[in-house]
Amino acid sequence: MSALAPLPDLPLTDHAAALVHLSRDSLLAQVIAQVGDLPVLAPTSDPFGTLIRSVNGQQLSVKAAASIHGRLVAALGQAALGEPDAETGVPATVTPEALLAAEGETLRSFGLSWAKVRTVQALAAAALDGRVDFAHLSTLPDEAVISALIPLPGIGRWTVEMFLMFALARPDVFSMGDLALRQGLTRLHPQTPPAEVLESWAPYRTLAARYVWAENHRVKGGGEPVAG
Repeated sequence: MSALAPLPDLPLTDHAAALVHLSRDSLLAQVIAQVGDLPVLAPTSDPFGTLIRSVNGQQLSVKAAASIHGRLVAALGQAALGEPDAETGVPATVTPEALLAAEGETLRSFGLSWAKVRTVQALAAAALDGRVDFAHLSTLPDEAVISALIPLPGIGRWTVEMFLMFALARPDVFSMGDLALRQGLTRLHPQTPPAEVLESWAPYRTLAARYVWAENHRVKGGGEPVAG
């Protein structure tokens, strides 16, 4: 009899147990006290469109990324059962069919680089030919989602980890490929191996990462850092 496949970690419905667990780390407890409550993340209803938006926004300011996505959706998008557009209030998404049908120069005219054109069209092709079943990614464990997406051009582990955290609302992801997270982890626990710290934060490493990011933002704004 074959072993049962591992199940994905379910999204949190509240932070109560996670905050109790993470506050066992006295330094992280100070960060939590300084930053305050963070909103509970919910899974997206449009994983394909969310990943496209994430790819288009890489290495850009929030304003520039929103502008590019807005032009893309205005030209190629369609109404969908998804999160409302921040400006129009109308749920909209970009489908794989629309992205594959668009000429590369058309996508470039919206502000995408050629590398991003290649990535979004590769994602669209993978969605249509069945290599990636976006509708069922939420049923896969974290590493299976990573394995499904990183063979595609322009999709690295960091991109998928952000997708796991913010699109699928997975509760136990901490991206060591993220410079700000590495720096924050080192500032809090300079004498402790990162793997040891992260093990102590499991199974709530996503929330821990969000507090590390928030602490970095607070310090950049002039706040006194919490440091080990």
